Amino acid sequence: MTSVDTVQNAAQHPDDEQPWAELGLKADEYARIREILGRRPTTAELAMYSVMWSEHCSYKSSKVHLRQFGDLPKSDALLVGIGENAGVVDVGEGYAVTFKVESHNHPSYVEPYQGAATGVGGIVRDILTMGARPIAVMDSLRFGRADAPDTARVLPGVVAGVGGYGNCLGLPNIGGELLFDECYTGNPLVNALCVGVMKHDDVHLAKAEGVGNKVILFGARTGGDGIGGVSVLASETFDAEGPAKRAPAVQVGDPFTEKLLIEACLELFAQDLVTGIQDLGGAGLSCATSELASAGTGGMHVDLETVPLRDSTLTPAEILMSESQERMCAIVEPGKVEQFLAVCRKWDVRAAVIGEVTDGDRLTVDWHGERIVDVPPRTVAHEGPVYERPMQRPADLDALRADDAGKLPRPGTPAEIQAHWLAVVSSPDGADKSWVTEQYDRYVRGNTVLAQPEDAGVIRIDEDSHRGIALSLDGNARFARLDPYTGAQLNLAEAYRNVAATGATPLAVTNCLNFGSPENPEVMWQFAEAVRGLADGCRALGLPVTGGNVSLYNQTGDVAINPTPVIGVLGVHEDVRARIPSGWRTAGETVLLLGETRPEFGGSAWAGVVHGHLGGQPPAVDLAAERALAELLAALGRDGLAGSAHDLADGGLAQALTESALRYGVGARLALHGDAFTALFSESAARVVVTTTEPDRVRNIARAAGVPVTELGTTGGGSLVVDGVLELPLAELRAAWSATLPALFGGPEHGTALTVPAGTVPTS
Repeated sequence: MTSVDTVQNAAQHPDDEQPWAELGLKADEYARIREILGRRPTTAELAMYSVMWSEHCSYKSSKVHLRQFGDLPKSDALLVGIGENAGVVDVGEGYAVTFKVESHNHPSYVEPYQGAATGVGGIVRDILTMGARPIAVMDSLRFGRADAPDTARVLPGVVAGVGGYGNCLGLPNIGGELLFDECYTGNPLVNALCVGVMKHDDVHLAKAEGVGNKVILFGARTGGDGIGGVSVLASETFDAEGPAKRAPAVQVGDPFTEKLLIEACLELFAQDLVTGIQDLGGAGLSCATSELASAGTGGMHVDLETVPLRDSTLTPAEILMSESQERMCAIVEPGKVEQFLAVCRKWDVRAAVIGEVTDGDRLTVDWHGERIVDVPPRTVAHEGPVYERPMQRPADLDALRADDAGKLPRPGTPAEIQAHWLAVVSSPDGADKSWVTEQYDRYVRGNTVLAQPEDAGVIRIDEDSHRGIALSLDGNARFARLDPYTGAQLNLAEAYRNVAATGATPLAVTNCLNFGSPENPEVMWQFAEAVRGLADGCRALGLPVTGGNVSLYNQTGDVAINPTPVIGVLGVHEDVRARIPSGWRTAGETVLLLGETRPEFGGSAWAGVVHGHLGGQPPAVDLAAERALAELLAALGRDGLAGSAHDLADGGLAQALTESALRYGVGARLALHGDAFTALFSESAARVVVTTTEPDRVRNIARAAGVPVTELGTTGGGSLVVDGVLELPLAELRAAWSATLPALFGGPEHGTALTVPAGTVPTS
């Protein structure tokens, strides 16, 4: 093969061997490329097709299922839906908000810091390309067992990468998750969300229109990092030894360059200098050029030698495949090019004209005068293979569901109940996450209203009217393993409820669907059921899905992660000054439980922590009850009737009471009704604990809304007292809750974590 494999040479040498398999292509896919072109592809063309037809970019195994989201009833709030870099919703008063969550799982295992950092950088650029100013980020993180050596290697780097990149950009990190399970050993999940705000007229789309308009590449120089990342690293499983030996280098991030790029883009938008724009993330220039051309009305020509490089040894194919960070591609009218370049110079952002929009229907790329790419752009960007993969219900699912968690030994004495309570709240999943969140700047920019450890993050978007938004990111993989349809709906319901608990009105959904290999029929069944459940759930709640991400091949050998659909819900606050916090601030408020508690322990934190058990049925879903509860909470917020609100989810009432009391150091005296164990550890959905100084008014409003109310007691004192059950001094509770992560990952001054191995907690 010559160093420059031209279209003419490709036609003249149709039988030359090509490394299509090494680039992640299947034999039939390679044959289809040859059929499309009517000849053997050039090396550069093969590179483009390989990255754009990867699972990561083409969604070839998931498209047939994701179409359900596009069939949901249209929402008046939805301004831009699925298919663009990010969805856009109307949040009132002329404001629009765009938000999206994406994965950077495999790169974060290979190189934790850069994998996580560039995950944040990539999702921020997706938001930027819509014309919005990024205003906040969130993250959902999952690792193997908290005490595993591999977790000790991966977690600190991931947390440092998320915090380092976001902090340097000046973006508050307002919420997220940190969870542990053995199934994520070797396959950590790093899902990053970004949200941005703009006016309705500021929306920009990724399309190349206007014959003669120039194609400008701006931002960082192109290097050799991340070459083939989407086709190899993100679209294959790891073997038992870890990443594939031929895995490409993980992208390297530079947040200070991205900060300049953000400001340059916003000024370019403000001066109306951009016709279309696309960021360079997965698949790099191959993605940006083919998607822009495919979404436009004509073709595109690129002179590849004009691309600014930081490595002069890169081949044309490598330049097209490079996933170097902090780069954008814009379509600019010829008369505005000089103004565009001047803005870039002002912000010290490198820019180069690399091509133009043509009147044909081809994407062509030249290298020093030789034609190395001549393809129909839609076949690269939007008409890749679509598979209806075989599906099969997991063989172990019936036995798993029959293994009822309700039959596990329960605590029978007050001492046993207290031991179980402390075990759940001090477990790595239930423990205080300050070790992580203190590494993130949560209040930079001055508009953060609520942030971790609140149920949802709240950001002010208008300083005059105090209009704002709320965001939550949630995903319970235990429930999804037991029933992916119900589990996806429970995850949606929890994110929806967390947003509602702040007093906001839920408005729209994004998602990041993390699963094992699509070539495993059992994994594809789980995926299809989760998507169906999420679509049905959004239909019942009246929420549009604005977009999202699919991450497949999350498994080591033939062992897949538990199905992990992570759901983000966005809500709107007409006035953030009326938001409801989660912690108890003052004594003398009445504690009320909204919603119905049933004996539901399948997939519960109690079963997992105390018994090392996963089995049974997950909690029942009642989306009508979730909707009624959300409307009730919005009314309580508007009327100033709730001093606090905390949803009940992982760990049940015991976890919610712990977090509410420890938030500001205010205890409570409570009385439980019925079985104390069920009241404390059930994970029934559609429940929230609120405090109020006007309990009768709250009861009346709840009764009208059809929401059950149970009075639990009154806030105050330095302990959590449950009459006839236990008395937990807050100091003892805080010591157990706050020590776990520092003991595992650093900070010995915080003491030793309360370690309760599965099966060692006393039971009746």
